[in-house]
Amino acid sequence: MTETNQYAIKCFQDEAEAILGLIPQLTDDFSKAVDIIYHCKGRFIITGVGKSGHIGEKIAATLASTGTPSFFVNPLDAFHGDLGMFTSDDVVLAISNSGYTDELLRFIPLLLERHIPIIGMSGNPNSLLAQYSTYHLNIRVNHEADSLNLVPTSSTAASLAMGDALACALIKIRNFKASDFAQFHPGGSIGKRLLTRVKDVMLSTNLPIVSPAQKISDTIIEISKNKQGIAIALENGNIVGVVTDGDVRRAMHDKQDHFFELTVREIMSCHPKTILESAKLSDAERLMRLYNIHSLIVVNETGALVGIIDSFSCLC
Repeated sequence: MTETNQYAIKCFQDEAEAILGLIPQLTDDFSKAVDIIYHCKGRFIITGVGKSGHIGEKIAATLASTGTPSFFVNPLDAFHGDLGMFTSDDVVLAISNSGYTDELLRFIPLLLERHIPIIGMSGNPNSLLAQYSTYHLNIRVNHEADSLNLVPTSSTAASLAMGDALACALIKIRNFKASDFAQFHPGGSIGKRLLTRVKDVMLSTNLPIVSPAQKISDTIIEISKNKQGIAIALENGNIVGVVTDGDVRRAMHDKQDHFFELTVREIMSCHPKTILESAKLSDAERLMRLYNIHSLIVVNETGALVGIIDSFSCLC
């Protein structure tokens, strides 16, 4: 372990300690803050300056993607027209580690004049920000993770964790589902897994089909030719089993000299895992993880073979 790695470990430990330290500092104000956000008829607006502002932007993005209409406003911009975005139906989350950030505090009275509820997030429950707030979330940390105890590290980790805690609580209260999440993430890997159907990506032509009576030597050629690592055994149009690379290797080890005399029926797995062609890609991914397999047989509503989907198809 190098000395540099030790610095990283110390940072991880300090920031983890800071986050866990939020637990005893949690009060009923957290529940009340979640409630007021949940019942907000307007938008949830997050504000902060400097590093707190960067954290606020991330919190706003997380909340917006999980069903809480949110956006970030820099308090400096509020003095130059952005205050017009605020309405009395909104709720504001104001973030300041010290609770005494001047630019933020000069902005707070403008919100109070409009009777906009303020959720303050600071490391000082006795700060001016806490006193101005309708509800206060305490993110106090004992020390920063850097050796100078100056750079926002543990404090920003705590701020981000508190924001994530708000998002997680709201997800549960809203009964926000994976399908809802997908609506906000139609692109990229998340959207593909949650919105794409199995039939959209499955292999449906030149399927590796064999007969239960077929010799294993011919089956190996079929498995290799289709590059799926699997062959499907059909009898009278019905799926009766599958032969995988693993089945072939085990049979070769167990039978040795008699290996090439074997038929598909003698080594196939008789209860292959299947999935409906109308299922979501995320369902296929979940089943493959559950059974530790890399392919699924795709069937239609009548149980007839229509394709194969493998783990590579679930990747974006």
